[in-house]
Amino acid sequence: MLFIVRMFLMGLHFIVVGALGLLIGLCRPFNPDNSRLFARLYGHPAVKILGLDLKTEVGPLFDQPPGCVIVANHQSNYDLFVLGKVVPPRTVCIGKKSLKWVPFFGQLFWLGGNVLIDRGNSAKARKALQTTTRTLTQENTSIWVFPEGTRNSGSELMPFKRGAFQMAIDAGVPIVPVCVSRYARRLRLGSLRSGKISIRSLAPIPTTGLSAADIPQLIQQCQQQMQQCIDAMERDVQVA
Repeated sequence: MLFIVRMFLMGLHFIVVGALGLLIGLCRPFNPDNSRLFARLYGHPAVKILGLDLKTEVGPLFDQPPGCVIVANHQSNYDLFVLGKVVPPRTVCIGKKSLKWVPFFGQLFWLGGNVLIDRGNSAKARKALQTTTRTLTQENTSIWVFPEGTRNSGSELMPFKRGAFQMAIDAGVPIVPVCVSRYARRLRLGSLRSGKISIRSLAPIPTTGLSAADIPQLIQQCQQQMQQCIDAMERDVQVA
């Protein structure tokens, strides 16, 4: 019964935020701070509705000035709500082009100034990624990327794609890893307290002076740090 109530409230919440967000987005279209605002509108009420116990330790993320590449693990569609609290100012996201057709959310994603990529067209995808260098260096804006490229609720991170790391090197900006504990398989939305989730950001990884030849090592370093952090958070969640 509680699950049904929650899903009804979440559906209503999704529609209300979508309508409100569209009004805001139309008043200030493509403002780079729209995404943070929309994330807050989605995230804060949803965490309460879903009964999530959310713990955040993201000092390094908010201490880093805008103009960095943020990489995070991606588990489920609930990430939209779980991560809403930790999106820093002037941050946009990279997503697949088809997202803009999702009712309400897709239009907000577009009006938020996020980067839409046609993954079925490699030439257009490369061109879209090239524009991110200007976004990072000239527009004082950070870019949030899920480097696994798809949802992954398993215990091990999937291989990271090169795009985020190439962007960071081209722009000469740091990479800030954000780690989320493995909550997707533990969610119990029919319970009063549906699950504990930890989010932790790691120290920025500098890219100044690096080249394309350094990407494999950079990916390995980032993925290893994130995996160790996620494993540590998992142990803490299980003990608590």
